[in-house]
Amino acid sequence: MKTLDVITFGEAMGMFIADEVGPLYKVKRFTRGLAGAETNVAVGLARLGYDVCWVSKVGEDALGEYIKYALQQEGVDISYIGSDPNPPTGFQMKSKVLAGDPQVQYFRKHSAASTIGVDYLLPERFLSAAHLHMTGIPPALSSSMYGFAEKALSVMKSANRTVSFDPNLRPKLWSSQDRMVREINKFAVQADWVLPGISEGKILTGYDSPEDIAAFYLEQGVKVVVVKLGAEGAYYRTAEIEGCIPGFKVAKVVDTVGAGDGFAVGFVSGMLDGLTIEEAVTRANAIGALAVMSPGDSDGLPSKAQLEAFMDEQKGMEPCSY
Repeated sequence: MKTLDVITFGEAMGMFIADEVGPLYKVKRFTRGLAGAETNVAVGLARLGYDVCWVSKVGEDALGEYIKYALQQEGVDISYIGSDPNPPTGFQMKSKVLAGDPQVQYFRKHSAASTIGVDYLLPERFLSAAHLHMTGIPPALSSSMYGFAEKALSVMKSANRTVSFDPNLRPKLWSSQDRMVREINKFAVQADWVLPGISEGKILTGYDSPEDIAAFYLEQGVKVVVVKLGAEGAYYRTAEIEGCIPGFKVAKVVDTVGAGDGFAVGFVSGMLDGLTIEEAVTRANAIGALAVMSPGDSDGLPSKAQLEAFMDEQKGMEPCSY
């Protein structure tokens, strides 16, 4: 079995991006793309040269075949993607905006990925990877997927593999905010590296400042907490050090969807490369900035050469402030 750098799991969806600005119900033409937080991370890591496997199920339909084809073209290992003849592959529709956050509508209920359960988990495949990247989305999809996520985390932690966790909050997938907070934190405190956005951190911890949000998780055993601050950059903290890394200049914000996934690509790759935490956060900020300058969820994720060129262009950034 091939040795992997990273393994991740979740749901991919077909994405239909509006070709024209305006409300979705008025749009006549769409461009097909790929969506999914964990697939974005898998694609981003693959473009940087890492061996990464994405685990999931798709329907036996055109969108399912497209997802496998698109990931394979990016160099992502798709050997752990099952096909189900009954439930379909989920999809979403996304509006085109001139700047800021687009409108996104999801059609994912009872999708093939949501049927994944503990019996689908192959411990030996997970243990072939050095690192597990998780988000808070799969546990929200179904009770069976929740169990799968629990087992995957347990398998990797018991073998002393590193785990990163991006909350990626989806309130509409949970029965209540209280339950979402409780369940997401249950997973987060078991991870080595936790990567909340500032607004997510406030919801999950009840604290307003990056320092207090980080302290909440460090006190429960997390090794590194990085709080994403949007354009301002990111705050990081461990038991020994803390600091703030400024964001990179963005010529024009085209689409903010996928910025957090790009950030995760940068941080996880930096840590796997043995960079200092400061260097890893700097790389994360750079990829997050590149992500918001492109329309698709993963269009802006760079190759290694593109990343280095972008970072070289912006040396000598202003100090971090928030």
